[in-house]
Amino acid sequence: MSFGVILGFAQLAALLAGIFAGFPIAFTLIVLTVFFGYLGLGGRAFDLMVYQSWGVMGTETLAAVPLFVFMGYILEQAGIMERLFKGFQFTLARVPGALYIGVLLTSTIFATATGIIGASVTLIGMLAAPVMTKSNYDPALSAGTITAGGTLGILIPPSVMLVVLGPVVGVSIPKLFAACILPGLLITFLFLAYTLIRCWINPALGPALPEAERPASWKVAARELAIGMAPMLVLIGATLGSILTGVATPTEGAGMGAAGALILTILYGRFTMGRLRMALYQTVIVSSMILFLLLASNMFGAVFNRLGTGPWIANLLVSWDLPPFGVVMALMVVVFLLGWPLEWAPIVFIFLPIFLPIVQEAGLNLLWISALVAVNLQTAFLSPPVAMAAYYLKAVAPQWHLKQIYSGMFQFVGLQVIALILVLAFPAIALWLPAVMFD
Repeated sequence: MSFGVILGFAQLAALLAGIFAGFPIAFTLIVLTVFFGYLGLGGRAFDLMVYQSWGVMGTETLAAVPLFVFMGYILEQAGIMERLFKGFQFTLARVPGALYIGVLLTSTIFATATGIIGASVTLIGMLAAPVMTKSNYDPALSAGTITAGGTLGILIPPSVMLVVLGPVVGVSIPKLFAACILPGLLITFLFLAYTLIRCWINPALGPALPEAERPASWKVAARELAIGMAPMLVLIGATLGSILTGVATPTEGAGMGAAGALILTILYGRFTMGRLRMALYQTVIVSSMILFLLLASNMFGAVFNRLGTGPWIANLLVSWDLPPFGVVMALMVVVFLLGWPLEWAPIVFIFLPIFLPIVQEAGLNLLWISALVAVNLQTAFLSPPVAMAAYYLKAVAPQWHLKQIYSGMFQFVGLQVIALILVLAFPAIALWLPAVMFD
């Protein structure tokens, strides 16, 4: 083992120590890249950093990131999610577990317009938690439903994570969008089936809504549902539909989605300069974080591989002569375990590129692997100790203890593992739609 390889392992160990110590990941990446790069490569490390910077800035599809982020935040201001949830609540008022169904269906539809997990969990928590508490719903199952539904936006396209994941793995973003639609809907189905079966076995977990919470007539329920759903369907067609049919690139589709969200906010009478300013401010913060992290991780990875550590790990794993299925299982286990302490960004940017040479050597379908990784990474938002969804919900539903929230989240992590196993066992779940649409 050469000095450069040892230095690379020291660089990786220092990164993990910095992450667990709570240092900002992007700045940690850059500092370690400069320090270990100069030790091992001298001035060439700075040349690598410059080349990587130009390469990232030249990736046109990344322009979709701030546009999708803005679309999500401006829709949060539009009040559409409130109308959509109220419509489902009224329509299903007499069904046991109606609020669970309403939360999951609202989250699924809203996920096609925004991949901002914090916004989704916070907003649906503000809407549903008080009604669930008032209707004597089980706190743990309620919290699990809200957090699980809110994280669907990270998987169901158009998702910011998928926009970033595509270039990292080297797959087409429209194809990746198509590959994640059916797995996303599969997870939604598992969530719905689980909550309905639980309420059928024990109706006390989610009793039918009291008379005071029901609509005056079915016409009122239908009107609320139509008002909430119609604009979302139009927006989905303008963004996701245009991308999947090839009418627009991901960046163009994101631009249409952002413009459509702004128009809907105006039509719903919710537009103010203060709300626009807040949406723009949040967009700048989130987009800067994602893109800066992408830039820093590319620099880190370039130095890490030039030191020889990345190829050394790849060659070691290849020498084990694992069958293709063994390579996939090893990758899924590593990603799942990393998802407990880390969020999706460092996993995609830092650790996934280490495994790419092994995946390519095994001749595996990169689109299928990307879909599997996307499904797997969704658990990062539901897996303690990071589990940011729990803290988003706790902030708007203080009546629920963190222990209850975690208890509910663990139930849905199990359902996600089932979905992951199904996509692993039946690749057609991810590959059928891209084949129909693009081949």
